[in-house]
Amino acid sequence: MSRPRILLSTSSFFRTVGLRRTDALIGQNYAEAVARVGGLPLLAPNLTPDLAEAYLEGADGLILTGGVDVDPELYGADPHPMLGLVDRARDLFEGALYKAARARGVPVLGICRGHQLINVVEGGTLHQHLPALPGTLQHEQLELGGAPSHRIRLEPGSALAAAFGAETVRCNSYHHQAVDRLGAGLRAVAWSGDGVVEALESASGSFVLGVQWHPEMSFEAFPEHLAPFEVFMAAVARTRSDAFAPQPSASEPDAAHLTS
Repeated sequence: MSRPRILLSTSSFFRTVGLRRTDALIGQNYAEAVARVGGLPLLAPNLTPDLAEAYLEGADGLILTGGVDVDPELYGADPHPMLGLVDRARDLFEGALYKAARARGVPVLGICRGHQLINVVEGGTLHQHLPALPGTLQHEQLELGGAPSHRIRLEPGSALAAAFGAETVRCNSYHHQAVDRLGAGLRAVAWSGDGVVEALESASGSFVLGVQWHPEMSFEAFPEHLAPFEVFMAAVARTRSDAFAPQPSASEPDAAHLTS
C-alpha cells in the first residue's frame, strides 16, 4: 500500500507593499516528522474555503500547523491589546478543511495554532494573552532549538498518554494564547502546572488530537516527542484499512440470513 497522503496547512507571507499573498510556507520539520512516521506530506496553500472538500478528497489525514493568532471575532471576543498578527482568510480556509475532514472521518492533528483553531471551530474560546492571567507559567520560552521547557500532565487512558507511555512529559512552549472554554465534543487530555490546556482530543467520532506545543521542533533530539505524530498516523492507518476492507457483495446473503 502506498504512503498515506497527509495534508498540511500553511502560513501565508505577504510582501511589505500591498496585501497580496506571495508565499505559502511551512517549517521543514513538519514535513520531516510526517515522513519519519511513514506519511507523504502535501501542502495546502490558503485559498478559498469552497476548495476544502476537493483537498480532502485526496487526503488520508490533515495536520493544522502553527502560525499567527486566531481572529478573536470568530469566538465572539474583542481583540486584546496584546493580540498578535491574525490571518482571517487562513482561519476560514483551515476551518473549512477541518470541517471537511470531520465530515469524511479523516483523522486530524492540530499543532499550537492548529490546536487552538480546532477548539474555536468547535465553538470554544481562547485566552488571548496568557501573561495577563495571574499565576501562569512562562509559555513563550527562551530556550533554543525546541528543547523542553516545562512539564505537562497527561490524562490516564487518553490516546496521547498511551502514545507516550507516561502520564507526565516535558515539552517546549512557544505560545501566548491557549484554550479557554472547550468546544463541543472535545475533552482536555493534558495540562501544564498552571492549568493551561496543553492537549485535547475528540470525545467521540473520528480521530482529533490537538497539542499546544511543537513536537516537530523537538523529535530529532527527543524521539519520544514523535508520539503525537505516531498516534495520529495509527488513526490514519485504521481509517485506511477500513476504507480498503472488502465489502460483501449486494448479491451475497449475509450470515443472519443463512442461519435463519
